[in-house]
Amino acid sequence: MEEPILLRQAETIATLMPAVARSLFAVHNDVAADLPLGQLRVCGILEEGPQSMSALSREMGVSLSAMTQIADRLERSEWVRRVAEDNDRRVRRLQLTPHGEAMMRERKKGRIERARVVLGGLQPEERAQVLRAFEALLRASTAGQIRDKARAAGNSGPPDRPTTLSGVLG
Repeated sequence: MEEPILLRQAETIATLMPAVARSLFAVHNDVAADLPLGQLRVCGILEEGPQSMSALSREMGVSLSAMTQIADRLERSEWVRRVAEDNDRRVRRLQLTPHGEAMMRERKKGRIERARVVLGGLQPEERAQVLRAFEALLRASTAGQIRDKARAAGNSGPPDRPTTLSGVLG
């Protein structure tokens, strides 16, 4: 009879996570406030390094033509640029421009400051509990993604995502 409890807990998490993210990361002077969410997500992905258009479209869950439109808008705004692959000049990768990198750094600094203020309102043990809970959710989520990918590919492979907050935060 744990399934109904698990379902209620999943519903609670699904409701709370977006609310927590909105509240925690609402930065009033966000330098990217005017960027549409899809474009902002692409910039976030590109913080990890240049990506091919096909890899971005898969990660975003959009068609290649939709990804091209997003890239065109970001390029016109000078947030990103297309660069040729070293070993195959036909392959184009998208990467943040120095302007885009600066915007994402400023955005991250604002989010970190907001999180610092919020966490400062908790007792040290509460902060530790929150961090442990997020690490546990990240491990479980990553394990689920790996199982889903392995099932789809018919095999298993090494994790391609960090499983601790220190792995996420660098």
